Amino acid sequence: MEQIKIFTPATIANVSCGFDVLGLALDTVGDEMIIKKVAKKGVTITKIIGQNLPLETHKNVAGVAGLALLSETNCDFGFEIEIIKNIKPGSGIGSSAASSAGAVWAINELLGKPFNTTDLVRFAMEGERLATGVAHADNVAPALFGGFTLVRSYQPLDIISIPTPNELYATVIHPQIEVKTSDAREILKTTVALKDAIKQWGNVGGLISGLYTGDYNLIGRSLEDHIVEPIRSILIPAFDAVKQQSLNAGALGCGISGSGPSIFALSKGEETAKKVADAMKMVYEKVGIDYDIHVSKINKQGIKIL
Repeated sequence: MEQIKIFTPATIANVSCGFDVLGLALDTVGDEMIIKKVAKKGVTITKIIGQNLPLETHKNVAGVAGLALLSETNCDFGFEIEIIKNIKPGSGIGSSAASSAGAVWAINELLGKPFNTTDLVRFAMEGERLATGVAHADNVAPALFGGFTLVRSYQPLDIISIPTPNELYATVIHPQIEVKTSDAREILKTTVALKDAIKQWGNVGGLISGLYTGDYNLIGRSLEDHIVEPIRSILIPAFDAVKQQSLNAGALGCGISGSGPSIFALSKGEETAKKVADAMKMVYEKVGIDYDIHVSKINKQGIKIL
């Protein structure tokens, strides 16, 4: 292959209780990318459609991630990247991760797959380092592996794929404000109370167990965040109302998607997920805030060729 066109999905990170370690991939929203082999070495960003983002390779997350991969090869040619950006930066559903993960996945395909998926996560994390100041994997991992992923360890990097119950759906509402991940990190405390940590560990274990066993009630009980949500939720207009109305509409649980401002809910079945979407819409229509909304099955494949 000399050229490849891909879909690279939006993602929900943290999933309430798993700050920086849990994430999931969405199916109905994502970017498209076209990557082609060229004679000129390195990575060149030729076009970005949909968002005003830098074309300079070292200032673009796709470029930085691609260069990280190429630094571990003896490649005597290079790659051009075109990005159709459907995920708004600062939306909280993995905009930078989609570009970073898509770039390394496609380059790896065109090179004949010399790297495994964990290697690709490691390279894509360099794009996240550029975007947020921290090389976190909770968005790029599900984009590359598909489904739910757990970052068991960062050093050494150890990514675990978690099975997804078939009827699990996500609803995500994005109020049209921007919350930069770097800013949302700055307001977090660097220490937590032991009693809160104990609650959080229990919820992470419960969520993983619920996903493995298909226990939707356990999944719902475990979608609690005692550490990050109480702080970050103040940055999101009407967060408490959206969360309460989502639960009233039948959601299993509801929380902040990534660093926000998007809010996600998980539900059993598409019908309930759509009712949750209607409940979320009503809150923001009353408040007078514009929004985007997505209802999606969990994407078990991750990035795919178009």
